[in-house]
Parts: sequence; structure tokens; C-alpha cells
Amino acid sequence: MTIASILQAKGGDIISVGPDRRVSEVIQLLAERRIGAVPVIGGGTVEGVFSERDVIYRLATEGASVLDRKVSEVMTAPVLTVERDTSILSALALMTKRRIRHLPVVENGAVVGVVSIGDLVKLRIDRIEAEADAMRNYIAGN
Repeated sequence: MTIASILQAKGGDIISVGPDRRVSEVIQLLAERRIGAVPVIGGGTVEGVFSERDVIYRLATEGASVLDRKVSEVMTAPVLTVERDTSILSALALMTKRRIRHLPVVENGAVVGVVSIGDLVKLRIDRIEAEADAMRNYIAGN
């Protein structure tokens, strides 16, 4: 199982922002789209990831003035990425080790999608349940 299988199921909608967007604008986008993070893309490449955690950490240390700053000043960078052919288990291991919840998927330097730890866990659970059903059917003689 690879990241490509998740991207295929999610579709091709990539929500991203430019590095000059204000933090308050991107927070609004996260809320409207009910997502936890967006890749920050400048010059055709991913420069970082802006997430809910970035907002919380900066609000705690800098206060509300962070809302007027550029996303590029607040985002997590350098960004960790994966490719379509990365295995699900490798991506899960990376996310667990680095304590991150979102990974941009790149191909030839361009972002082709974003996967979350929830996407990966859901796929793993679905596959495990399908295998368990197949085993039950086999044992039952169906």
C-alpha cells in the first residue's frame, strides 16, 4: 500500500496558500474547509506547512499580533514531504517519529496532494477490517 492509494481515494483537490498570506486569512480558510493544515507554496515549490499547531504555539508565545503576520513567518519549515510511491507504513513511521499530522505529497518538486495521519490510519483500519471479513468468510466456508 502506498500514498498513491490515498490520493486516489481523496481526489485531486489541493488546498494551499502563498507565503505572503496573512495568518488570520489562512486561519479562516482552515475553519471554512474544516482542515488542520495547508502547504505553503511559493515559486512552484512547497516552502512549509501551516497548521493549527503553528497558530496555537505562536498565540501562546506572541499573542494576537501573530494574526497580522505573513504565513511564511509562522509556518513549519523546512517541510517534510513524501512521494506517491512511499509506503503507508513508512509515512506513518515518519509522522509518528517527527510528531507531525500532515505530509505534502510531491512529484518532481510540485505538490500533488496532502495526506494526514487520519487518512493513513483510516486506510490501515479499512484494510485490516477487509482482511478480517475475508478470513471470517473463509472459515465459515462462504
